[in-house]
Amino acid sequence: MIDRAFPLVRPLLHRLDAERAHDLTLRALAAMPRRAPQVDDPHLAVDVLGRRFPNPVGLAAGFDKGARVPDALLGLGFGFVEVGGVVPRPQPGNPRPRVFRLTADRAVINRYGLNSEGLDVVAARLRARAGRAGIVGVNIGANKEAVDRLADYAACTRALAPLADFVTVNVSSPNTPGLRDLQGEAFLDELLARTVEARDASGAAAAILLKIAPDMALDALDAICATARRRGVQALVVSNTTVARPASLVEGTLARETGGLSGRPLFGPATRMLAQTRLRVGDDLPLIGVGGVDSADAAWTKILAGASLVQLYSALVYEGPGIVGRIKAGLLKRMRAEGIATLRQAVGREAADLARGG
Repeated sequence: MIDRAFPLVRPLLHRLDAERAHDLTLRALAAMPRRAPQVDDPHLAVDVLGRRFPNPVGLAAGFDKGARVPDALLGLGFGFVEVGGVVPRPQPGNPRPRVFRLTADRAVINRYGLNSEGLDVVAARLRARAGRAGIVGVNIGANKEAVDRLADYAACTRALAPLADFVTVNVSSPNTPGLRDLQGEAFLDELLARTVEARDASGAAAAILLKIAPDMALDALDAICATARRRGVQALVVSNTTVARPASLVEGTLARETGGLSGRPLFGPATRMLAQTRLRVGDDLPLIGVGGVDSADAAWTKILAGASLVQLYSALVYEGPGIVGRIKAGLLKRMRAEGIATLRQAVGREAADLARGG
């Protein structure tokens, strides 16, 4: 029902402040009767991270920061949902307004600043859904004022790993001062070591993922890939939002707002970074492709670049929840046209070309 209603309510939502519209959407999802995840065509299933994902289309972190509606989102057809980001202590994030629609560019700029209800609230919500179907992961970060940021990541991991299928270590948000500094080799090595240790101490089987930025030099990517492999990270998420502002942006005034840019303009740079990552890790480390996924063609390109799974968020703002079903149908059509039985057969097939921006 929400799929069919979106074309009617979108003009109304887009008249509102973007954050207010988002809050209303979460309230609407929370009020919906719970429905079981959809049954997908088995050809869309992806076996990765020790789990069978019913389809490769996931919801990226940031949409459901407080884990308020993961089951409602799974009911929309997503193959998995990533909630968060979560930090140990509640924090309000940056002052409003802090999110902006660049409608002509099919893009969003946000500078939320990891606003979070805090670890205890999110843990309680995830604990309450224990035993329900569907793959749910959680994205973790550090409090802005934390004295020991590494301890913040460890605390989140200890508490949340037993309650989730995967934990994504977010060191790539551009909206928390100094956070991207944790992508440096020495910091990252210690961070991942402590995160994996915290997961193991909790007795959980959750996979540890690392989310990286698109705005880095290739020698930094070399170091990140090597560190992730050495420390037992089980997948890389490529990528977070960008601080760059492409010259092609139409919404010139809004483009001057500070924050991370997501949506269609991110597709090119994020896909190149994804392909470059694939060239470095090959089949050894699964990749999740994020950034500008707003169609079956975009999702297919991410898979060709090296992604085993994809995630979207900004596309929901412009396309509504029906985009999930359209992407899945389009992927099946591609697979039939190419005569392949599983998406795995296409993963990374064109990484070399796409790494050059082809």
